[in-house]
Amino acid sequence: MTEKIGVVGAGIVGLAVARELATARGAEVTVLEKEGRVGAHQTGHNSGVVHAGIYYPPGSLKARLCREGVALLKEYCAAHALPYEEVGKLVVASNRAERPRLAALAERARANGVPGVAELDALALREIEPHAVGVAAVHSPHTAICDFPAVARRLALDVAELGGSVRLGYPVRAMRERAGSVEVVAGRRRFAFDRLVVCAGLGTDAVARMAGAGGDVRIVPFRGEYYALKGAARDLVRGLIYPVPDPRYPFLGVHLTRRIGGGVLVGPNAVLATAYEGYRWSNFRNVRQILGWPGTLRMARTHWRTGVKEVYGSLAKSAFLMDARRYVPELTAADLERAPGGVRAQAVARDGGLVDDFVVDVRGKVVLVRNAPSPAATSSLAIARHIAGIVPALVR
Repeated sequence: MTEKIGVVGAGIVGLAVARELATARGAEVTVLEKEGRVGAHQTGHNSGVVHAGIYYPPGSLKARLCREGVALLKEYCAAHALPYEEVGKLVVASNRAERPRLAALAERARANGVPGVAELDALALREIEPHAVGVAAVHSPHTAICDFPAVARRLALDVAELGGSVRLGYPVRAMRERAGSVEVVAGRRRFAFDRLVVCAGLGTDAVARMAGAGGDVRIVPFRGEYYALKGAARDLVRGLIYPVPDPRYPFLGVHLTRRIGGGVLVGPNAVLATAYEGYRWSNFRNVRQILGWPGTLRMARTHWRTGVKEVYGSLAKSAFLMDARRYVPELTAADLERAPGGVRAQAVARDGGLVDDFVVDVRGKVVLVRNAPSPAATSSLAIARHIAGIVPALVR
């Protein structure tokens, strides 16, 4: 008898999981998505960077699945004629104090098997990015960019071709686990699955509560805001220019990112949002749930100075410009225009700690992806294989 598996969420991770389960397990897969299109939130609002694996602690899920995911994604894009460009990345130390962290980053990249990593001095980095400045840099020549929404759409087609279905406009309203199945009410229909995988991103907590899985982590949304370079200013950036990240945070800081099609983004910042889909300051829909989680206030007490700086950056174009000019000093305020932003689903522990690694829980017949921030899009095909390997096998 064919195994029936439900997947909640039609972002790139949920669709990759659905495709993998249909391929590797021969399962009949149904994807339930509350929006009217696939990749409506994090997948459709990120910068399009295919991360090489520079930042992540060796041995972590992020490190392993990122490296595996890059190879799988590159192959997948080639097979389906989807855009994929190895534009290269510079991580730039803007002063001597950042050089020890930069050197440690280079060692971490090598430990993770990132190919071609080189440490450059101030002159050599300008050979890669002639308009950039810094005292030193780490160069990752194979870091790439792609069109993640296009990948998501192709994955949805794969699911359909494998006999599954992607049901758009089907918000999950309730679920309960019975002896032989998981019953899910979505939209106006009731489904019965042998197994259920939840890849709900910003909606993770709501679905987890329905599954009776509270746990010691909750999603706290962070809005990332961007500017885009206009006109000739786009020619000042060839590839990707990043700062040396602050090890206290899972965010990478304001950077310059060339995109498929030739645009260049500046950003993002990381502002605590007041709604799970809080793309604007005026959305306070989920403020009670977000602030009601003890970890949110504990996090805020620890990192309030950084929070104030991020809010200032959100309100003042000059703050974005100042950050960007640290690396490309020729930029002016006239070169920047507002661009669409996104909201990142960041898991925060009860003690206020920002959860850095991917987190997947198995609760009976339900598998919950509790934390899948960047590089989840890069890693999506590898995450799918990982999850397919831990979804409990059906025993009849």
